[in-house]
Amino acid sequence: MSRKKPENLSFEEALSELETLVDRLEQGDISLEDSLKSFERGIALTRNCQQALSKAEQKVSILSNKSLDAEPEAFEADASD
Repeated sequence: MSRKKPENLSFEEALSELETLVDRLEQGDISLEDSLKSFERGIALTRNCQQALSKAEQKVSILSNKSLDAEPEAFEADASD
């Protein structure tokens, strides 16, 4: 099974894989070499998740700042609704 690069995974995919790696490492029944590979992969996944969260936080901050001074707009339903 070929694994995607961490930067090509969605936040949810990266987090899920990270949780799986942590479970495997906590069980302690894998070799030292596999543990190190899993740890290295986990670090890359963690960085990916941190970047995604940082970007999301930035977007929320920008949207929140814009909406504080925004004027209400009339709602117009689409003709397809």
